[in-house]
Amino acid sequence: MSEATTTTATVTPVTPVTETSRAVRITVRVLQILLAVLFAVPSASPKLIGHSSAAEGFDKIGFGDWFMYLVGGLELAGAIALLIPVLSGVAALALGALMVGAFVTQLMVFDGQNAATPLIVLVPLMVIAWNRRQHLVPVLRRTARRQGRPSS
Repeated sequence: MSEATTTTATVTPVTPVTETSRAVRITVRVLQILLAVLFAVPSASPKLIGHSSAAEGFDKIGFGDWFMYLVGGLELAGAIALLIPVLSGVAALALGALMVGAFVTQLMVFDGQNAATPLIVLVPLMVIAWNRRQHLVPVLRRTARRQGRPSS
């Protein structure tokens, strides 16, 4: 007589790609808080109060005080927006664009003296933007719709 063999397969549940683990969510939230503090206190504050160290740097760039206050205001707004879940992805992208500009400025004006700093800050900003992309796309679509552009 022949023996019949049966094979049993075990099925393991697959986590959807859009679902992130609790540890990732906590890590990203901590990054958001740390970067918000970084942008608000040591970065935006000296620019907004017109501290001599910030003023000297912007004088060397050649744009003057108005640009220093603009960058400080953008950094402060970005820091606040990093703490608002719906805006955190957009804020991370915007602050990332500022970091690219800071990197280019460091290379061109300051001879690369602190060029690595904006790139180091850019990495966690892009991690935040990637992990908050579910909020990012609707915000960008609403903005495009308001400007009369068709959304994709």
